[in-house]
Amino acid sequence: MVTKIRFGGYQGDKSVHTRGAQVFCSALERIAGDAVEVKFQQNIVESGHKASDLLFMTENGELDGCYFSSSYLAGRVPELALFDQHFVVPNRHKAYRVLDGSLGRRLAAEVAAKTGFCVLGYWDNGLRQISSVDTAFRSPSDCAGHKLRTLASDDHQRVFRALGFEPVTIDVRDLPEAVTNRRVDAQENPLTNIYNFALHKTHRVITLTDHLLGVALVLFNRQVLESWHPEIRAAVEAAVAQATVAQRRYAEEDDLICSKALTDDGVTLFKLSETERAAFAETTRAEVEKTRQRFGVDLIALFEDDLARSKS
Repeated sequence: MVTKIRFGGYQGDKSVHTRGAQVFCSALERIAGDAVEVKFQQNIVESGHKASDLLFMTENGELDGCYFSSSYLAGRVPELALFDQHFVVPNRHKAYRVLDGSLGRRLAAEVAAKTGFCVLGYWDNGLRQISSVDTAFRSPSDCAGHKLRTLASDDHQRVFRALGFEPVTIDVRDLPEAVTNRRVDAQENPLTNIYNFALHKTHRVITLTDHLLGVALVLFNRQVLESWHPEIRAAVEAAVAQATVAQRRYAEEDDLICSKALTDDGVTLFKLSETERAAFAETTRAEVEKTRQRFGVDLIALFEDDLARSKS
């Protein structure tokens, strides 16, 4: 009997997420052979959906799996807001080791207990930067009065409001139009999204704040996953593991590729100095602490212990 597996995404061919998903599909077909039939719906936006519909489509069984930003589930799984501590971004590789260890297993258990999902992997959703038409945000005072598009997360919006921005939520599907028509003055995203969504055609200045390392969860419908034969489940888990290694590599490489492409196109990239970034961190410290207060003491201890044990 052939197990049919449907996996969904919301980005184009060059996306590091799309490429990661393609590695997953290829690896699964190689590992499971004729026992599986994999269909990858690469970009649900092209079918008229919002990108965030991926979560609903996976949880209700229309899709079996997807990838999506952890921030969108933090309202249901407060522990995921651990990733939403702005200007506390650790070394990228330290973050990977923490996610692949005891903390990652704890967070996966929380997601399974509070939603219909099962977390099988943690993908690199990019170091987030701030773009605008012509403004470099070198200090919190530069942010005052600017309308900024950010994620649908209270934690994110509180932080940016503390900096002086007026935060607004716009689905990824509608973001290019919002930037082109200047419904927002600024927006924050990894370089790969700024470039691949052509936001740089309007936003010609990018401030490299590295304010957050985004995490994309690889999610599967828990009931469906548990219904599959153990060998199929093992094959899916092995394929996600292979895809995770590749996707993280793509994400790191893409930062360099996009930096060069943006510069070649005439976009100005400003890198915050340590002193400048420290000023942002100090201005947002109280709001980040509010986020941390929702976590149990044991979770904070697990996070800090895992981070301390990981090597740079």
